[in-house]
Amino acid sequence: MKAAPEAQKRLLDLAELDSVIDRLAHRRRTLPELAEIDERSKSYAKLATQAIEAETDAGDLAREQAKAESDVDAVRTRADRDQKRLDSGAVTSPRDLASLQSEIASLHRRQGDLEEVVLEIMERREAADTKVTDLVAQRDEVRAALSTAEDRRDAALGEIDKEAGEVQGRRAGVAEEIPADLMTLYAKLRDQYGVGAAMLHGGRCQGCKVALSIAEMNRLKAAPHDEVLRCEECRRILVRTPESGL
Repeated sequence: MKAAPEAQKRLLDLAELDSVIDRLAHRRRTLPELAEIDERSKSYAKLATQAIEAETDAGDLAREQAKAESDVDAVRTRADRDQKRLDSGAVTSPRDLASLQSEIASLHRRQGDLEEVVLEIMERREAADTKVTDLVAQRDEVRAALSTAEDRRDAALGEIDKEAGEVQGRRAGVAEEIPADLMTLYAKLRDQYGVGAAMLHGGRCQGCKVALSIAEMNRLKAAPHDEVLRCEECRRILVRTPESGL
């Protein structure tokens, strides 16, 4: 392949711009905010699930407490009714009086037992409510931190994309100055090796960093200036400059 020396040298400018684009793409993929967001998102999801479970438990205990309190009220109402009946003097039979007094005593014991149950449920519910409050606070704290990290990510990505757009614009201008067949070869090599062209500097290929043999240097020295050379080691386009050592 033949190409004017100046067009070949422009490949070095193109390769440098492509290197900048690659670095920006790597920076975009490895932003520290991305790892932070991933970690905080997992923490938020876990805390959100735990908060829902805790709220469910607290709700169950609230219903359990309401039922227990209703049972206490029912027993108390029945005991009060029997006590009024006893106090009214309507029951005169000794046997019925004894039975009524026994029932009242039993109801009072039952009421006491149920009130103990209510107290026990209240203690469990208080602990459950405290757990809900703590988990919701932790969840909201993580959500706020996640939102802040997302804002930082968006700002960083905006800067990177702006710079990448500017570099892409400069790259397009350089690419227009390079012959189509040379650009096709460069693009193919860039896809294969990551770098499509490298400078020959001081007898060393700057793509693979391998020093060329004396025989190879003599071959390159004898090659026409417009011949497109390739590094025998890495197969990249080898661009000659005054610093090549030829």
